[in-house]
Amino acid sequence: MRKKLYIPGSNEPFRLSRKRIEDFMTCPCCFYREIKLGKGKPPSFPWNLNNAVDELLKREFDHYRKIQEPHPLMHQENIDNLVPFQHENLENKTWRNNFKGISYLDKDTNFEVCGAVDDLWFNKDTNEIIVVDYKATSKKDEVNIDAPWQISYKRQMEIYQWLFKKNGFEVSATSYFVYCNGIRSRERFDKKLEFTIKIIPYKGNTDWVSNTLKLVHENLNSEISPDLNNECEWCKYRNGR
Repeated sequence: MRKKLYIPGSNEPFRLSRKRIEDFMTCPCCFYREIKLGKGKPPSFPWNLNNAVDELLKREFDHYRKIQEPHPLMHQENIDNLVPFQHENLENKTWRNNFKGISYLDKDTNFEVCGAVDDLWFNKDTNEIIVVDYKATSKKDEVNIDAPWQISYKRQMEIYQWLFKKNGFEVSATSYFVYCNGIRSRERFDKKLEFTIKIIPYKGNTDWVSNTLKLVHENLNSEISPDLNNECEWCKYRNGR
């Protein structure tokens, strides 16, 4: 299905996903060409194994959501004051659906900002909800969120925090990554892949989001495409380098 293009001056709100905001942060030129001119990049390859881990984790945490008890991983990390958050929009999968998610209409830009979360937890001591994201990989070293390219993970969390704040929820500044790391050291496959799981806290800051929406608005309302980005592989390809 062809994505809807941005039309300057339209009174209809333009749906701006968390992924599109990240695309703008990565390369304003490619973002402009795709969202305004319809010249997109080829679709990325589906991450089917990651999606399977994601789905199984959701089912597992949903069990503890129903009985309102901490997941064993929470006990392991000494955060057993937390439980999976109960809300009808998690139960009916609205907030987890990429085509629905949670949204907020930013009146300054007329963007309907949206995003689909993996999970939400609830802090019984502070009555705050906590944004949670699942990640899966397979590497020899212990997982972390310290690499420069993982800034996109952090911005993802912060946009979700911003969205829930704008929808009237009390949101904790601390979020959590549930990071699954596939074990490679086993002698045999035996039709199963085992993981270690690490819960990584991250304290977010949402102050940048509103200003970034204004920059996105300026980008899309300009009559001139941004310059090619020398750090962008797609810009280099278009420029024949």
